[in-house]
Amino acid sequence: MWSDDAAERHREVAGRFAALTTRVSDEGARGWDAPAPVEGWTARDVVRHLVGWFPGFLAGGSGIVLEEGPSVDDDPVEAWRVHAQSVQDVLDDPATAGRTFSNPYTGDHRLADAISQFYTTDVFLHSWDLATATGQEAALDPEVCAMLLAGMEPIEEMLRASGQYGPRVDVPPTADPQSRLIAFIGRDPAWRP
Repeated sequence: MWSDDAAERHREVAGRFAALTTRVSDEGARGWDAPAPVEGWTARDVVRHLVGWFPGFLAGGSGIVLEEGPSVDDDPVEAWRVHAQSVQDVLDDPATAGRTFSNPYTGDHRLADAISQFYTTDVFLHSWDLATATGQEAALDPEVCAMLLAGMEPIEEMLRASGQYGPRVDVPPTADPQSRLIAFIGRDPAWRP
């Protein structure tokens, strides 16, 4: 289960994602150019998405500018490492973690809470995409999966309207929590490259 502390939660989730990046081959069918479960994406695009969308979101709501690493095209592992460490530095500093994050779509939040809710959760979900694309074990914490799904189902209409999630994939009601969560966000839990 996740820590209640946003900094620890990010450290754990981003660390697991980092471990996945270091095990991706530079070549072959399971490498960075392998297709990912998101239509039209490769494994490299999963990293590109996370490194790409969050800096602008963070800066727009808090004025904080993250350090930029190398291009994901040149070095996805190092691009992730620099990005994740920069986010971690924000969370580890009480002066920044306690700031107000303000966004016209999400409202006002304590910055650490906003990072946890909108970004760390995204990293957690995309861990499945990267692992699955590259043939790695995609075992997400079942308690976290069940908790996220329970929080997302009541706001399903709003989430679908955002365009961030594809249509829900049907799975049996007896499916495990990971499969139910992955299906909810529009991925086929049985997808393989």
